[in-house]
Amino acid sequence: MSAWLTVIGVGDDGVDGLARAARALVDSAEVVFASKRILERAELKATEAIAWTPPLENALAELLGKRGRNVVVLATGDPMLHGMGATLTNHMPPEEMTVIPAPSAFSLAAARLKWPLQELECLSLHAHPVSLLHPHVQPDARLIALTSNGNTVNEAAELLSQRGYGQSLLSVLEHMGGPDERIVTLTADKCAGESFADFNTLAVQCIAAPGIPVLPRVPGLPDDAFTHDGQLTKREVRAITLSALAPTPGALLWDVGAGCGSVAIEWVRAARGAKAIAFEENEDRIRMIAQNAVALGAPGLEIVQGDAAETLEGNDAPSAVFLGGAVDNEDVFETCWEALPPGGRLVANAVTLEGETALYSRHASHGGELVRIGISRADAVGDRTAMRPRMAVTQWRVTRE
Repeated sequence: MSAWLTVIGVGDDGVDGLARAARALVDSAEVVFASKRILERAELKATEAIAWTPPLENALAELLGKRGRNVVVLATGDPMLHGMGATLTNHMPPEEMTVIPAPSAFSLAAARLKWPLQELECLSLHAHPVSLLHPHVQPDARLIALTSNGNTVNEAAELLSQRGYGQSLLSVLEHMGGPDERIVTLTADKCAGESFADFNTLAVQCIAAPGIPVLPRVPGLPDDAFTHDGQLTKREVRAITLSALAPTPGALLWDVGAGCGSVAIEWVRAARGAKAIAFEENEDRIRMIAQNAVALGAPGLEIVQGDAAETLEGNDAPSAVFLGGAVDNEDVFETCWEALPPGGRLVANAVTLEGETALYSRHASHGGELVRIGISRADAVGDRTAMRPRMAVTQWRVTRE
């Protein structure tokens, strides 16, 4: 089928700001879909003008029900950048759709602030929790974020203040490109009680208070960054483990026996769009995983509670598997191994003789490499200092051929 749907980006000035060719497409459309805000300002010739209404699944079904007719979707900014055009690519063949973008909110904000766009972190908090900000909050970083409404700004300011970034400079860019455009600039710790237009974009220049610990996106966060009961892969071993797992954009990790979720959370933080499922049986640790996921910027982490041997089946196939618990359970290993696609990676850590024995056996039958990780830390011995070794970790790394 040839293209029957045209997705057109508009600014806050609506269809009046469209180029002549784009406006002609709107005028010739039989059906126009847009937000209520856009439709209220537009004079349309279409037979039907339909406002998006939640839930999104129902709205998409209504749109796809018009297949074959001349349909236009009006979307804010660049529809392919966190917009409706990007959503529609998951629901219809690309050859059925034409996209005409407008400048994105990121481009407009960068132009207003004179910030080089290639030096910024651009993300969407629209219909997403503000905890997604956490991995991007770094000293001197500059961020631009789409928001759900004016309250998103207050939530982001509170998060920054709690992280020790209360002096960060916030620019709230309201109604960019429209007659009500306004820029409000203030520090995060001064946002309480302020109100902002719902149609806004948030820009942040991160400023850390002296002595605030840095939580980088590279693997190896401090152990005390996590709430835990001692069952976590320690910092140095965790960094080595993540390096072996090799997070890549959009890849899915199974973290089996997740403990407090440290490996799964760092996997999600390490690569754009990376996803993880944390499998854990202990109820208290389930709560810790959920708490850590929000506090460290992985709110989308999926958590599955129950015995690993019983809960692994039926989940999406992983790109990589980490066995941190139940290492010597053959049923768990076989399920994980069979779930891995060719090229999938499995990393297992063991500190007990039973776990090591299982890894030696699997190495003999499946190949890969065995590594012994020994970490020592300085500790007081009387009035002197000595390096005190931690329990050695045997690590097996293997790629499924």
